[in-house]
Amino acid sequence: MCAIFINTDPHLYVSRTRSVRLHGAVTSIRLENLFWEVLTEIATRDKLTLVQLIETLYDELSEARETVSNFASFLRVSALRYMALQAYRGVPMDATVPIRSLNPDAALSSLPPHWQRAGQDEQAEIRESTGTAPSRKPSPGNRSSRT
Repeated sequence: MCAIFINTDPHLYVSRTRSVRLHGAVTSIRLENLFWEVLTEIATRDKLTLVQLIETLYDELSEARETVSNFASFLRVSALRYMALQAYRGVPMDATVPIRSLNPDAALSSLPPHWQRAGQDEQAEIRESTGTAPSRKPSPGNRSSRT
């Protein structure tokens, strides 16, 4: 089993910090190189820059979850989920097919149930465990919760 994993190029698991300007605020995000590569592939599929993708993900996450915490972990999970969606054929391997052109429900239905979208109960548990009240919205000037 280990041979499958230990033969990984060490460059892929070296962490790299990037400074990113999101809505005028500069923040730093630290991810392993493999995650940066996967996020770049996702951005390229939709003809976005990496920063545009990250900004879009941040905006959509803050709208859906009302507050954003541990954004770097969210980006890692997003990259892993993208790769799982490809493996389960919810997202075509053909990188010319934009992600935005796909039906989210159809793509997510290809995943095992525990990989699919969190229901209302799970979202409430997430808010409770992170100490975020449902009525809190992130203020545009406070971006410290991103990483």
